[in-house]
Amino acid sequence: MDINLNKIGKRYRFEWIFKNLTYHFQQHQQYAILGANGSGKSTLLKILSGHLTPSKGKIEFNHNGLVDIDVLYKQVSYAAPYMDLIEELTLSELLTFHQKFKPFLQSFTPQDVLEITGMGHSKNKPLSFFSSGMKQRVKLALTICSESALILLDEPTTNLDKQGVAWYRKLIQDFAEGRTLIIASNIEQDYDFCRHQLNIMEYKPVRKEGRWKKKE
Repeated sequence: MDINLNKIGKRYRFEWIFKNLTYHFQQHQQYAILGANGSGKSTLLKILSGHLTPSKGKIEFNHNGLVDIDVLYKQVSYAAPYMDLIEELTLSELLTFHQKFKPFLQSFTPQDVLEITGMGHSKNKPLSFFSSGMKQRVKLALTICSESALILLDEPTTNLDKQGVAWYRKLIQDFAEGRTLIIASNIEQDYDFCRHQLNIMEYKPVRKEGRWKKKE
């Protein structure tokens, strides 16, 4: 999926989170969005996913033709620490439920994805009993193993131990190829394989002479 941002900005009340952001995300490429904590990385991901609209500027999605924002969700997979799972379901039930509204890659079955998580021993356990690291594995597997043109990851190694980080990187290597991947993080192990980087701090407005201006 290609994404064109044309001078977009996002404002909450009177504060601009970022402004005048022009950028082109190309299909089949991998990108890292960098910036200090609270700088707007997650806000930008929410705009790219269609969960938020920019306060100004224009954004276009192209996947074999322009994609309307109302049906963008069909082409997007998104994982973030602040997203919740349905904890009343077991892992097996969640995988089966997920496939009903977003198919898995390459005709994967829920059993295939279960094996990829490496948590087959917990397949009949409700997610409410999972550790934070186990839940993060589930989120990443659901996101990366789904059939989608755009993958959005916000701080993907949150709550993962050393083994979990290695598992995440192999998941990217095996299944993210050929799609547009955008990762928001300040942790190098999350994104050091990305060829392209966008620093959100370059689009933070600074207050000068009573007005907000784009940071030079």
